[in-house]
Amino acid sequence: MSQPRERIVILGGGPGGYEAALVAAQLGARVTVVDGDGLGGACVLTDCVPSKTLIATSTTMSVVHGAEDLGIRMGRLTGGGGPGGLRHRVASVDAPRLYARVKALAKAQSADVALRLAAEGVEIVEGRGRLPGPGVVLAGGQRIEAGSVLIATGALPRVLPGAEPDGERILTWRQLYDLPELPPALVVVGSGVTGAEFASAYQALGSQVTLVSSRDRVLPHEDADAAVVLEDVFRRRGMTVLSRSRAAAVKRSGDGVLVTLEDGRAVRGSHCLLTVGMVPATRELGLAEAGVTLDGQGFVQVDRVSRTTAQGVYAAGDCTGVLMLASVAAMQGRIAMWHTLGEAVQPIRLDRVAATIFTDPEIATVGVTAAAVESGAVDATAVKLPLSTNARAKMQGFRDGFVKLFARRGTGIVLGGVVVAPRASELILAVSLAAEQSLTVDQMAHTFAVYPSLSGSLTEAARKMMRPAGDTL
Repeated sequence: MSQPRERIVILGGGPGGYEAALVAAQLGARVTVVDGDGLGGACVLTDCVPSKTLIATSTTMSVVHGAEDLGIRMGRLTGGGGPGGLRHRVASVDAPRLYARVKALAKAQSADVALRLAAEGVEIVEGRGRLPGPGVVLAGGQRIEAGSVLIATGALPRVLPGAEPDGERILTWRQLYDLPELPPALVVVGSGVTGAEFASAYQALGSQVTLVSSRDRVLPHEDADAAVVLEDVFRRRGMTVLSRSRAAAVKRSGDGVLVTLEDGRAVRGSHCLLTVGMVPATRELGLAEAGVTLDGQGFVQVDRVSRTTAQGVYAAGDCTGVLMLASVAAMQGRIAMWHTLGEAVQPIRLDRVAATIFTDPEIATVGVTAAAVESGAVDATAVKLPLSTNARAKMQGFRDGFVKLFARRGTGIVLGGVVVAPRASELILAVSLAAEQSLTVDQMAHTFAVYPSLSGSLTEAARKMMRPAGDTL
């Protein structure tokens, strides 16, 4: 007689949840996903997929804006439409069509996730689950006995007291796509990753953007050289960047908004977008009753194989506060399933996570940081190569950006890097592979790169770090 299958219950259908479900099902477990927001979670329906779809349009607009530098004549409608007639039109954004496309793609991606889960025999229970005690989940009117439970309930946009969103003029990023038009004058509060991405996108789409940053620079937690490049680009393109400026309140004012800063200054706009962080969606789940420890902000505490403090309860994704990236959530979920189902597993390595900020230009990073190298925390050397020296960049009219590599002193092993360039999200893979496989700069330097190509700057940077025979970095 066959052994009964392990029962796995997953709360949340985002990347941490559905990727875990796929792994568990493939390993023969009986899997139930409890989800009330739509499969794919906020990542697919309101956050990552929609924002990157919007940014795809804004990136195209940036290319259009720079077309004249490439020898393309731009102008208003002229000439006839027949043979021999020329029709030149200044590009503009059809906001309703753009937002419809954003939501349609998100819905389609969610449907794809549902199909994948169904193909693996994963049971879906609509609703919000709760843990009345260890090994038990209440969901959809059912009491489900579970051998293991994975908490993957995500996080919600943080709301500032005195700046409560109304969905019309004062917005979180999850409310943008229901607007009837592009914001003529958008005030973005918060200059972290989300704020920088939307500020960059809407400036390119045609909005006049004011970015309110409480720190000395945009992207205060990212590579300083990269942040300087991006802020220079923002200002050159007409964006107003208010550094060392903290929002105290946001109120409706006629057909617009009034953002009051802590120093008493006021900023007016047609709309305000709040990008001031995330809070975990862990309330009313019964986690305390199940013995799950939360930190002071409500994030689930986990170890490197995604275990919580409760026996048989794991957690993955934004609800853990561990590097809020879809790729990290998915890996946490997979690791949890491999661990609970007895598979060989390696603890998650956060020093190998590649991340991208989808501004224009993009900023991609992996491995050690410049701050760690400069402080002496990591014994490494660095080289930085401006993109302006790259032949392909010149051909395409790219002038802002650089590649930066970090290598361990003595051995030359690649420890990470930074790429600031168009499609940096694709270029960083070469650095990720080098760091993951402990390649040296010599090995990277001896690798062929296409000429001309942006990736050629990576091998050129490696060549600059090559060691003469007998020398060390």
